[in-house]
Amino acid sequence: MFDNLQDRLGSILNGLTGRGSLSDKDVQAALREVRRALLEADVSLEVVRGFVERVREKAVGAEIVKSIKPGQMVVKIVHDELVETLGSEGVTIDLNAAAPVVVMMVGLQGSGKTTTTGKIAKRITDRERKKVLMASLDTQRPAAQEQLKQLGEQTGIDTLPVIAGQKPTDIASRAVQAAKLGGHDVVILDTAGRTHIDEPLMQEMAEIRARSRPHETLLVADALTGQDAVNVAQSFDERVGITGLVLTRMDGDGRGGAALSMRAVTGKPIKLIGVGEKMDALEEFHPKRIADRILGMGDIVSLVEKAAQTIDQEKAQAMADRMKAGKFDLNDLADQLRQMSKMGGMGGIMGMMPGAGKMTDQMAAAGFDDKAFARQLAIIQSMTKHERAHPDVLKHSRKKRIATGSGTTSADINKLLKMHRQMADVMKAMGGKGKKAGMLGKMLGGMGGGMGGMGGGMPPGMPDPSKMDPKELEALQKQMGAGGMPGAGGLPGGMPGGLPGGFPGGSMPGMGGFGGGRGGLPGLGAGRAAGKKKR
Repeated sequence: MFDNLQDRLGSILNGLTGRGSLSDKDVQAALREVRRALLEADVSLEVVRGFVERVREKAVGAEIVKSIKPGQMVVKIVHDELVETLGSEGVTIDLNAAAPVVVMMVGLQGSGKTTTTGKIAKRITDRERKKVLMASLDTQRPAAQEQLKQLGEQTGIDTLPVIAGQKPTDIASRAVQAAKLGGHDVVILDTAGRTHIDEPLMQEMAEIRARSRPHETLLVADALTGQDAVNVAQSFDERVGITGLVLTRMDGDGRGGAALSMRAVTGKPIKLIGVGEKMDALEEFHPKRIADRILGMGDIVSLVEKAAQTIDQEKAQAMADRMKAGKFDLNDLADQLRQMSKMGGMGGIMGMMPGAGKMTDQMAAAGFDDKAFARQLAIIQSMTKHERAHPDVLKHSRKKRIATGSGTTSADINKLLKMHRQMADVMKAMGGKGKKAGMLGKMLGGMGGGMGGMGGGMPPGMPDPSKMDPKELEALQKQMGAGGMPGAGGLPGGMPGGLPGGFPGGSMPGMGGFGGGRGGLPGLGAGRAAGKKKR
């Protein structure tokens, strides 16, 4: 998401921040490059012109704070304008109305309306604890109503029974009536689409809207269509009247032009973005967090929220207790690998770490990707319970059997065992007796055990995110963007050549020797054997 734009803007703005002073000529040259980068990202021409002009006005007349370099001031101005362009505040789906609240989904065919309807219904059910009814009004596309029925069965959400031959407007009325009788809080209407905007489509949408009186009318648009998505939004808004936008396939859009243009051109907020095929792959659109990601500042708030949603607190506490006792077997390693995958894998987590986004390409080139997680899980799952609990019993014959069962080689198994041995040594040293005794306990204790499932994945002194309010989380992100994670020695912005020594060794188990210590992210093996000093 926004990869191309992030790379371009990152290189342009890094050239400014490295200088002690800036001339007007330097700023003008940088803004020309920013303009070009935005146009290449398929941002609307009018939006680009306005954006660059506003940045130029503020940059020329900006009062430079003594403690801040001129280049950093320009970066702040660009960041603030990005937030303004995307919409200064995040807006969520409004359900504050008399039940049943009607939500109408509109858009062209193939934009992902039906799948998004299922995702939104699941999100409202899980997070808002509301009873939702889904109804398909799409009588044009073959099996469209059957698709929504299947999604309902998959997610456990009620769907309106299909009556063959009924008109979309009649289905809408029946859905609202069924929601009232069934005690549903929300009814979501999945309307029909076309391959292009035409008069019959708009007429049908207007009639459904008049009949059902929706509280929210959400336009579902494919982010990969770029500027065409903006034109579609304008057309639907003029004829039907939309209250917000949902952009799908944002995970496959490296440019992000549609997202940057939507709010500025239509004046309507982007409420949700689809970031994957799974039913929970739907995120709220937070302009400030998106701007932070685009400028490589990370998104710690979203990372903490994602961790809080995916971590099983009981399992996390059990693992924390084991680690405090210095115990760490292959079952624990497998749990951590699964936890990493749930949180978006290597790319998802690193993309949200301040400054770490620049490491993604280097890590991919070195073979450090999510496929490594899958291989390592396959190896562990091919072992017996006794072997997972006692890795020392693994000799040549057992390794040969495991390699055959997991589709890997003995060398892959040896790498995994070496990584586990290094991590187990760290856990034993930090949790057991000796000079480092209790260090892990303090590390996990400082977090209230709330993130124990990440295996001490945050540095000492890190507060419990579950007890922090949104303002404290925002303050934490600013601190990390400016100087690093508290207690971690910082995550410097550029991070040339690898993770710095400030990225603590025990911070994410498994990234042995990847720039500074033992432990790290699971699945990344070890560079030089941890603990061995170069003589």
